[in-house]
Amino acid sequence: MPPTRARAATAAAFATQGLVFISLTTRLPDIADRWDLSEVAISGLLLLLVVLAGVGSVLAERVAARHDSAVLLRVGLLAMAVALPVLVLAGSLGVLVVGIAGYGLALGLVDAATNMQGVAVEQRYGRPLLPSLHGCWTLGGLLGAATTLATAGLPLGATAALAVVPVLVAAAPYLARTQGPAGPGPAPEAVAVPWRPIVMVGVAMVVFYMVDSASAAWGPLYLEDVVAAPERLVALATFPYLLASLVVRLAGDRLVAAYGAVRVLRVGAVVASVALGVVVLAPTWQVAVAGFTLLGAGVAVIAPLSFSAAARIAGGEQARVDAVVARFNQFNYLGALLGSVLTGLAGAGSLRVGFAVPMVLVLALVPLARTFAAASGLTGSSGASGVSAPRPSASGSAS
Repeated sequence: MPPTRARAATAAAFATQGLVFISLTTRLPDIADRWDLSEVAISGLLLLLVVLAGVGSVLAERVAARHDSAVLLRVGLLAMAVALPVLVLAGSLGVLVVGIAGYGLALGLVDAATNMQGVAVEQRYGRPLLPSLHGCWTLGGLLGAATTLATAGLPLGATAALAVVPVLVAAAPYLARTQGPAGPGPAPEAVAVPWRPIVMVGVAMVVFYMVDSASAAWGPLYLEDVVAAPERLVALATFPYLLASLVVRLAGDRLVAAYGAVRVLRVGAVVASVALGVVVLAPTWQVAVAGFTLLGAGVAVIAPLSFSAAARIAGGEQARVDAVVARFNQFNYLGALLGSVLTGLAGAGSLRVGFAVPMVLVLALVPLARTFAAASGLTGSSGASGVSAPRPSASGSAS
């Protein structure tokens, strides 16, 4: 199978994940209004989502040592297609909780499996590709935010129609094989994994998801409750954020190859802190939207560079890399916990205070960026160290 086909199928999976996730988070004000939920109650539901997503990622780690990540991804997408209608069509609070729990498990499986696929494709090409693949997630998120803006007058249950998308993508025939035909290799635990540098890269990922989840989960409510944006426009906390992120991610492959991961990350951290300062001090909703837009540009490439670095530090067989990527993905949920849950709790009196926390913490990326210097093997130009991996032949597989 030509690697270009595996790349396209993986890009579609990333886009689907973004579409469904952002479609739900931009509907949080509707969910809160329908069930009369306070900020603390919403934080509790988000905590449930994050915890079960972490469980899904742990499950992905166990499965990855024995089964192909393409199979794992298809299972996660189908689980997502079931959970989404349950969540948005719930007739009682109990059913809502069941839907959120199911979506959380699916989220963890798909998060881990898409990044396993992305790492497999990137390593086959031998150059940075995860920034643009994560850009496909952002493109899907943009479509989700645009859908929310366009259907703001429709009931919450209309979102259930999006369940058809993960079903279609699950049927994609071109996902990358990450296990050989002879079966899986030795369990990842059989070979020592250098967890210390991986954990340092993971801290950077925690910071990103803390900022990203705070923006996705609380940005719409911030516009509605703090700066009095019209209800039909609250998705503008997410849409321009994703648009700016998309632009930087699509350019990210070349930016990292030209300037190196360290410089790109440090500049992004400073931009993100300034952007959050604009949000915290915004006198009007228009200024807050400008802050969210700048924030999207600042943090755009942190997550894809983190996954690339962790996979290269892990080394070894693809089955082992898959399992390490699944475990590394759990940093995602720690960051989501800090961003979505603690931002709501800290901002229970005022969400301005809630957004002030990530404004300060994102600057931790400035010293953490040096951790990426030793893991820049896929960047082969100025500002990057290491040797580029071999490029694929025209008929090479993506495994």
